[in-house]
Parts: sequence; C-alpha cells; structure tokens
Amino acid sequence: MTALAYIQQRLDLPSSSITATLQLLKDDCSIPFISRYRKDVTGNLDEVAIENIVRLNRDFDQLEKRRESILHLLREQEVLTPLLEEKLLACGTLQEMEDLYLPYKKRKKTRADVARERGLEPLAKIIMAQRTASIDGVAARFLTAEVPDREAAFLGARDIIAEWINENQYVRKAVRRLYQRTSVLSSKQITRKEATPEELAAAEKYRQYFDWQEPLHKAPPHRLLAMLRGENEGYLRVKTEVNTEALQHLVEQNILKNPEKECALQISKAISDSIKQLLAPAISNEVMAEAKVKADLASIQVFASNLHQLLMAPPLGQKRILGIDPGFRSGCKIVCIDEKGDLLHNETIYPHPPQQESHTAIKKIRSLANAYKIEAIAIGNGTASRETEAFIKKVPFDHPVQVFVVNEAGASVYSASKIGREEFPSFDVTVRGAVSIARRLADPLAELVKIDPKAIGVGQYQHDVDQGLLRQELDLVVIRCVNSVGVNLNTAGKHLLAYVSGIGEKLAANIVAYRMENGLFTDRNQLKKVPRLGEKAFQQAAGFLRIPGAKNPLDASAVHPEAYALVQKMALDLQLEVSALIANAEAISKINPSLYVNGDIGIHTINDIIAELKKPGLDPRKSAKVLEFDDSIRTIADLRPGMILPGIVNNITHFGCFVDIGIKESGLVHISQLREGFVKDVNEVVTLHQHVRVRVTDVDQERRRIQLSMIL
Repeated sequence: MTALAYIQQRLDLPSSSITATLQLLKDDCSIPFISRYRKDVTGNLDEVAIENIVRLNRDFDQLEKRRESILHLLREQEVLTPLLEEKLLACGTLQEMEDLYLPYKKRKKTRADVARERGLEPLAKIIMAQRTASIDGVAARFLTAEVPDREAAFLGARDIIAEWINENQYVRKAVRRLYQRTSVLSSKQITRKEATPEELAAAEKYRQYFDWQEPLHKAPPHRLLAMLRGENEGYLRVKTEVNTEALQHLVEQNILKNPEKECALQISKAISDSIKQLLAPAISNEVMAEAKVKADLASIQVFASNLHQLLMAPPLGQKRILGIDPGFRSGCKIVCIDEKGDLLHNETIYPHPPQQESHTAIKKIRSLANAYKIEAIAIGNGTASRETEAFIKKVPFDHPVQVFVVNEAGASVYSASKIGREEFPSFDVTVRGAVSIARRLADPLAELVKIDPKAIGVGQYQHDVDQGLLRQELDLVVIRCVNSVGVNLNTAGKHLLAYVSGIGEKLAANIVAYRMENGLFTDRNQLKKVPRLGEKAFQQAAGFLRIPGAKNPLDASAVHPEAYALVQKMALDLQLEVSALIANAEAISKINPSLYVNGDIGIHTINDIIAELKKPGLDPRKSAKVLEFDDSIRTIADLRPGMILPGIVNNITHFGCFVDIGIKESGLVHISQLREGFVKDVNEVVTLHQHVRVRVTDVDQERRRIQLSMIL
C-alpha cells in the first residue's frame, strides 16, 4: 500500500491534489504557505484538508515502520512464509497487523506452553479437527507422569485450544465487532474504609457515576473521560462488558463444525476459558482504549476550536493601556504600557478593604491616565474584579477612557515562565501578570502565544487526553491563527514570529536581533540579510510578514513577493502606479483575472491577489467591544432564579457552554438550554467571547454551581 492509497481511502480528495500536497510537504513547504500560495498546485485545498493529509501521512509512516518491524522480527524467528508476508503487506490498519503477528509475539510462559511441553499439542489438534467420534481413548495415549489422567490431558489440550482461539484473527475480528456494537460501559464506587474528609469531598465530584451504566458507543466523550479520571483517582471502578452468552455463541459459530460430537464439548469449554482468560480482557481493553482515543480526539477538537476563537478574539489595537491585576489584601497591581506593549510604569494601589485608600487610588489612576495618555483600561477578571471595575468607574478622567474586563486565565503562568522572566527580568511576577492582562487587550493573539494553551482554561479534560496529540493539534491551531492574521515585522516579538510560516524559534530570535541592530525593516527583501534566513525560509515567510509604511506598498499586504511583477503589470495595464491601484475598488473591478493566468500563477492565486488589493493587510479579527455586567450582581449570593443577566461566553464544551456573568463562578448553559429545539453542536449556536443574555435557572451556593438558560 502506498501513502497515496492510504490517504485516499480516508479522504474524499482527488489523487492529484493529494500527490501535489505530499510533494510540496516533501519540499519543506509549510501548511500555511501551501494553503495560501499554492492553491493552483493543490486544486484549492484549504488548511484543514492539508492538515488532514499531513496527519494521515504521519499515520501511514508509523504504520509502515511497524510493518517493517514485524516483518524483521518474523524473519529473525524464521517463521515468515510467503503467504504470511503477503497478508502483512496487504494490511491497511495496525490492528490487522497486530492480529496476524499475535501468534508469533514473544511473551511470558503460558499454560498452553506448559501443555505443549507435556506433549499435548497433538491431542489439541485432534480435538480441533472435530473428526473423532470418541476422544476418551485418544486422550489415554497422552497420559504420562505429568499428565496422570484423561481430565489432565483434556485440560492441557483445552489450554492450547484456548490460545489458538485467542490468536485466530477472524475470531478476534468478530469479537471486536460485538464489543463495538453491544458493550456496556459501567462504573461503581470504590468505598474506602478509612477515607479522610478531603477524600470523601473529592469523591463527591463523581457521585453520578457511583452506579452508572450505558452503551459504550453512546457514551459522550466528556462522560467517558470523567469516569476514567474518577478511576485514575481511585474513586471509581470502570469496565466494559458484553453479554456472556452472546459472546460464547459468537465464538462457537466461528469454531464449532459439529456440535453433536464429543470434541465439541471440549472445544466449548476451551472457548469459555479463552473468553474469560484471554479474549474478553484483551478485546475489552482494546475497545476501551479505542473509545478513549475517540474521546480524546473529540475533546481535543473542542479545545482546538475554543483556542482558535480565543486567539482570534477582537484586539483593541495599538493603544496606550493601563492594566490592573485586581486584589483585596495585597492591593491592585497597576501597569501602564505604550502602543508597542512596552512597560512605562508600575505600582500598587489599595482601593479595597482592608486598607481602602480609595481617595488616594482615584487620584493616582487619574494622574497616570493623564501622564501616560492612557486610552483604555484592562481589568483582570479574577478576585476583586467587579469591585475594581466599580471603583474605576468613579474616576473622573479628563479624557475618554474605555474600560474592559479581560480574561486573565494563564497570566500567572506567563508571569512565572521563562518567557516572562526574559521579557521582564527586573520585575516580579505581579508586574508581569498585570502586563500580560494589558497586552492581551491590545492583541490577544500576540500575548497568548507565549502561554501553554493548556493553561488558558478553554477546554475540557485537557490533562486527561493524549498529551502528544493535544500538543500537535494546538500547535496547528496557533500556526493557523498567526498566519491568517499576519505579523507586523517591526513590532512582533520573537515568540509570535516563531509561529510564522518558515521561521521557527532560532530565525525569530535572529530577526529580532537584526531589527535591534539595524533598525526597522523598510523592505521585505531585507529579510534575506538576516543570518541563516535563506531563500527557502524567505519564500515560506515573506507573504505573512507585513511592513506598514514600507517603500513598496505591497510589503504591507498578503501579496507574495513572487507575484509583485504580476501586480505591477495589472497596474501598468490600467495606467496606474501600484500605490494608486491598491484599495481602488473602481480600478480593481476592471481587472480580468483570466488575462493574467500563466504557467506559474493560476486563477486561484490571481483571485486571491485581487481580493487582497481591495483590502490590503486587512485583519480578519473584529474590533474589541465593552461588555457591561449587571452592577447589582457581585457574588453568587446575589443570584436568584429568573434573573436575566448579560454575560460573555468563556468556555465551550460538548455538553454546553460556560458564561461569565461578572462574578467568580461562571454559569453553565446546558446544550438543551441554548435555544428552542434540538442542538447537535454547541458551536452552531455560540462562539467564545460572544456577548449573550442569560436567565438564571438554578443556584447551588454550597457546590458553587450556577445553571443558566439562553431560552428567555
């Protein structure tokens, strides 16, 4: 099997598109570059299709490595027959290969091995042949000092037969299908005799699973992961089972030829033993692992979708911002940053109890707003957030200042990280955290790329899923977001630049060092002077790096340098300068795309160029908007069922979304309460950071849980 055949079996894409994409990847082209600047080569594949090709190509490589490993091991054992090799080469899944390899796999000494040593394999073969009318006399021929009677002979033979049944690929396939279709997932509470109050409280999180069962194939990902977490923490016992009689009958159908003969009784007993000792535990674990992988992938997709929305959240833009990390006893840490995000000033004020120097704090905020020409204030949404927001609204500013409440999840992680220490080596974690809050209002994408996505808190069970898969998917999301927005070459830090197509960490550091030594870039071609940034890296990166105010106006757009000559020809044909063509809707409407198709540039690329000329360097993100929470709601104690409140969606899961209503606890809108009628996917109804109105349906102060509805 080839990579092309493997991928085409799983994706409904033309073979030419897959082949072209694989060749571009082989030529070290990045996914963003291929999807943006090689549409004519791939047949207009988007990033998602290319990512799927990359993923499946990686899976195929792993499959081939395992195939070669198995073939090598079988050759070493001198058991590789032409027929077995042919079967292994035809396998399209890892499961099929492992089933074929199972009889030859090295393992600890088994009961079947002991029976073989006692000379009972011929008896097992006679029984399995199912042609002997009476096997008692046959069994007598195998009696020895180690096999004293017929029952011992039959027991040993059954051990061998049980192993054969377990290693039969057709039986395993049939049993696997039965488990996939009919297995029941169940969980029971593990009672601890000497459990501490803390352990009892922790176990309460899993109360609904203390006696639970449902079909495995219907169990939603979040429920399966919750049960497995409860098992890992020692509060639940989780298993998956099928009907024992149905399983016995299924295997007998595949093995028994003549149920009336005496051999059938021994085989039936061997089947029971094989199911109990070998097949059921193995297939049960396998099916559970398969369900776990599916649950992992589903949860990772939820996390990836949330992360994409978070990174693409509306930026306020290059403004002078005062950031506040609110607090009571320790005060509010305040910082002032300029348009580039550089720290201008920091100090601590105490507007709340116990110190409550509110008059002094008001004067200080007003003074700083004037001194540093502050245009907006970013308040973290943690402890004392609402109180700080109310305090800020009392400040009599001398000029308009917008006030935003910013999600501060992950700010503390950044402040204690290596990146935070590198950026602000002379300041403590409180200052770094406040700067992160201010910067993420200006540009969430540029700031959040510095934080491990798992610390941002917009997923479900992110610590329970496969961490390698999670990292791969989240990296793809960050790369996709950064390159879809584009990066200002003269203001971006190395952590943002590292995600640009073709750059990476080392080149990003080199770009920043070159900029510091030689001043701002005025031309994309200057990138070629950056140490170690060769022609290939330039080709991959140039279109995603913007230089506002550059000598060539195309350097501020997503038009790739390789297409500059074509744009100049378009302008010349219209008797215009390139600068006069850009954003000139009337002139651009006169361009006939088909006239500019040539051997190197096709119609898809030309259409992209024309779209870019209409709105060069357009940021696909919307503008930031202020959300006003209800001033009468400060804590969970203020909530009453029936209240209608404004809120902002701050997390999305399979089972609903969480909404920030301006207090410490976010409320849950269950998927059934998103709107009237059936909702299959939460993302059909809401997006992260969406401003919504919700109705309070239930408040559990003891468990700190709030139930909300968007059906008003």
